[in-house]
Amino acid sequence: MSQIGAPVRRLDYRPPEWTAETVELTFELDPDRTRTTARTLLRRAAGDGPAPVRLDGRDLELESVRVDGRALGPEEYELTGDALVLPPRTGRIEVEVVTLLEPKANTALTGLYASGGTLLTQCEPEGFRRITYYPDRPDVLASYTCTLVADEEAFPVLLSNGDRRDAGRLPDGRHWVTWVDPHPKPSYLFALVAGRLGHLDGTFRTRSGRDVALRVYAEESALPRCGHALEALRAAMAWDEERFGLEYDLDTYTLVGVDDFNMGAMENKGLNIFNSLYLQADPETATDDDFAAVETVVAHEYFHNWTGNRVTCRDMFQLSLKEGLAVYRDERFSGDRRSPGVQRVRDVRALRERQFAEDAGPQAHPVRPDEYREISNFYTWTVYKKGSEVIRMLHTLFGEEGFRRGLRAYVTRYDGQAATCEQFVEAVGEANGTDLTQFMRWYEQAGTPVLDVTAHHDAEARTCTLTVRQSCPPTPRQPYKQPLHIPLTLALLGPDGRHLPLRLADETAPTGTERVCELREPVTTLTFADVPERPVPSLLRGFSAPVRLRLPLTAEERLLLAARDDDPFVRWESLHGFFVDLLLERYRAGDAPRADGAADAPHPPLPQALVEALGGLLTEDGTDPALAALMLELPCFGTLFGLLDEVDPVRLTAVLDRTRQELAHTLRERFLACHRRLDDGRPYVFAAADAGRRALRNTCLGYLAELEDPEVASLLHRQYAMADNMTDRLAALTALADRTDGEEALAEFGERWRDHPLVLDKWFSLHARSRRPDAPARVRRLIHHPAYSEANPNRVGALVIAYCFDNPAHFHAADGSGYAFAAEQIRRVDALNPQVAARLAGCFDGWRVLDPARRELVLRTLGSLREAQGLSAETSEIVNNALAP
Repeated sequence: MSQIGAPVRRLDYRPPEWTAETVELTFELDPDRTRTTARTLLRRAAGDGPAPVRLDGRDLELESVRVDGRALGPEEYELTGDALVLPPRTGRIEVEVVTLLEPKANTALTGLYASGGTLLTQCEPEGFRRITYYPDRPDVLASYTCTLVADEEAFPVLLSNGDRRDAGRLPDGRHWVTWVDPHPKPSYLFALVAGRLGHLDGTFRTRSGRDVALRVYAEESALPRCGHALEALRAAMAWDEERFGLEYDLDTYTLVGVDDFNMGAMENKGLNIFNSLYLQADPETATDDDFAAVETVVAHEYFHNWTGNRVTCRDMFQLSLKEGLAVYRDERFSGDRRSPGVQRVRDVRALRERQFAEDAGPQAHPVRPDEYREISNFYTWTVYKKGSEVIRMLHTLFGEEGFRRGLRAYVTRYDGQAATCEQFVEAVGEANGTDLTQFMRWYEQAGTPVLDVTAHHDAEARTCTLTVRQSCPPTPRQPYKQPLHIPLTLALLGPDGRHLPLRLADETAPTGTERVCELREPVTTLTFADVPERPVPSLLRGFSAPVRLRLPLTAEERLLLAARDDDPFVRWESLHGFFVDLLLERYRAGDAPRADGAADAPHPPLPQALVEALGGLLTEDGTDPALAALMLELPCFGTLFGLLDEVDPVRLTAVLDRTRQELAHTLRERFLACHRRLDDGRPYVFAAADAGRRALRNTCLGYLAELEDPEVASLLHRQYAMADNMTDRLAALTALADRTDGEEALAEFGERWRDHPLVLDKWFSLHARSRRPDAPARVRRLIHHPAYSEANPNRVGALVIAYCFDNPAHFHAADGSGYAFAAEQIRRVDALNPQVAARLAGCFDGWRVLDPARRELVLRTLGSLREAQGLSAETSEIVNNALAP
């Protein structure tokens, strides 16, 4: 049985006893054995008397230690499994530590490791301690000088943080480069890259007139696919200057793409390292979603330059201080680049599918956790995405100018420091003259709040009263919740679909047709005057808070909002809610094949009004095609799963499949007509309008693929063969992967792209998500495919994680075979990369709402994992949390 470390608690935080002022690093790089020399100037930071000097370290081979130039013998220091401790001292001391590392043997991909022929680092959250002994905590900030020494032929490119200051050659065929980063930073932001890489160059002129040299590094063969990332970087730099007045502060900015990376990317100061997935895109190999993801992730890492790097986190409990703020900004940037309304719907849909499930499961935790055992397990949807929503609420409360004023106050006040979530919220509140003490509960309480709303129209008094009750369900270690400060953006629509002027009963004049109401109490009553007829409430506009809204609406009211409201989120949500109610009603009525072979129970038919509403989206009715595509999609399995108290996943999947088939039959001609209308032969361009048209066309194709129809079969094969871009080709192949007539196309795709890792990942995922009966057997065979590697996070994600998270009918097979497969893979991957294995172990989090037979199977599987010998602390924590009462 694996041992898990003691919990680290936020309230136990103490300032560092020793801090660093300067760090001089020298790396003599070699894939098998790298020698690292770290010379650190340390200063007694807390207290006046002598104190031991504790330097964090893990899995290091120590060669030597010097203090103020004098070599220490082993008897003069203490070496433990996680630290080097020097005897008590005071004042300032210079400590030189020499360590030996084995990058090629480091499969955990944290610290210094090898990806192909490239050496690189990943130091967040605690990877620097795998490089040298150092006070590895975010509130120790120092300026860094780094010299890299390596064989020039094997490693012609040598990169680190900051700006390049000096370089030279050595007589033995090695060369060296020195980089200097003048801005104090914590050790988690240190980075180096060494390898044989090509590059693309660009420039950006800041608003103050400085020219910044931009460079993207990747393997030579990948460079033609990196131009989009370079343009995205320029756009992000300009956007941050315009939107928030934040200007870049070094002479160079570098992006590097590698194939083996645990995260999406890393914001190391001036040297961002990317998973290749988020740096490469061209029409032949990348979809519209891939292009958009590159823009978003490049922008996200750049935005960290000020919120994360210049102002960093005091401790890892404050992780959302940088990540939530960067996500908020990258979502705003992505919306401005394309369509704000469509981007908002996409972001909300992802939040509900993933973060709401996290909030409702055994891993639930506040945006700022109270404790952790393995910090790498807290890079979660709650910290990132819910953290972003919390910051968005501040923008909703104070508006564009008020939020900008608050962000500028925060950055100015804490530049060069390590800050906390309270300090950010206080800065925004003080800049706007508002006490946000209650608002801080969003950082402290886990769970998804619920707003129960009732509406009453008094025809005689001409008033409409909304009564809003807020609550939040219990979560692990938090059975009771206090009321939150919630912004509720609302409007009222008349029966004709027009927005009504809003005037509260105690006001003298309307304040427009939309307003933000602040909820602070368990129950809030809002009475609007001059409302002659019963209105339709348009609530939570723009998804103004990360809550579940329960508002009884008739089918007619939902469809009115879907057709006539001017808020894209409310339009989507109204149709989405209609679908949810229909699908849940069908599930509860037993609308699915039964295991005993008995006849299906009668199911509710498709309402004609819904059919007509969907048909309207397939015509040129003025709706943005991208929004129409989103509105046509059925709710995903995860959304429905989270709304049921006990679930048979196979039956729920069958309800979704059957409803898709019924919609395809009912709207066949309209889907065909829309697909033909949008199939206009335009050459591929990644632009919002073109991408929206492709999204709607391919949504139609996905529905049509549910039909066993010769015309549809011909359409699918023709689009696959004739497509001039990966978006359209993959849409056709995704549909074919579920059909018996897709074998030849699948084989052709795999062969064509066998030497392109990112595209081959798409091929693996098609097999993993396939609804075909033989999908489980195929996935098990693909584990032994020559191109599959348990050491590569992307490949594990494309096949194993995709199967366990995104193929519920097969993963939740009644015989437990899916659970056994997941457990087997968790053990295998954990031996190489605990972070990826812990991510995979999350597939069992929803077990408590499964039907009794499956619950028992999952309990047995989790029990066997808990008892497994040698399981990492990261994976063990996820398993133990899942089993906790």
